[in-house]
Amino acid sequence: MELRDRIGQALKQAMKDKDQSRLATLRLINAAIKDLEIANRGSDDVAALGDAEIRAILAKMVKQRNESVRAYEEGGRVDLAERERAEIAVIEEFLPRQLDAQEIDAAINRAIADVGAASIRDMGKIMAKLKERHAGQMDFGAVGAQVKARLS
Repeated sequence: MELRDRIGQALKQAMKDKDQSRLATLRLINAAIKDLEIANRGSDDVAALGDAEIRAILAKMVKQRNESVRAYEEGGRVDLAERERAEIAVIEEFLPRQLDAQEIDAAINRAIADVGAASIRDMGKIMAKLKERHAGQMDFGAVGAQVKARLS
């Protein structure tokens, strides 16, 4: 089942269950998808968004909410931080499982070997390979620092 269909089914189920917080988050997901489709209409590529593009949108939404959680906690607004965490949980249902530290290390080692990286100048190639293979499965900001440390 396509990711868009899974989101649609979850939206319908949330309506039936009268789960307002889940419903609101699913509507935000649909709005973000439609916004990107509308933005793409001006270009030559008018095709509907695929699962990879939708996963990228979802990953961006999770990142935004994690930043909001940090800001709310620093400001002493625990209630708002909890609401953001609830949204993160709903969004992550549609993302692939996040890799643990050992799996990330193995993925980095494999990418370095595949690219034949020898110096920090090859970091872009390694990151491209990791994004190709593991989109949505790891935080590339943190992984970039690990790759840089290994190549230095």
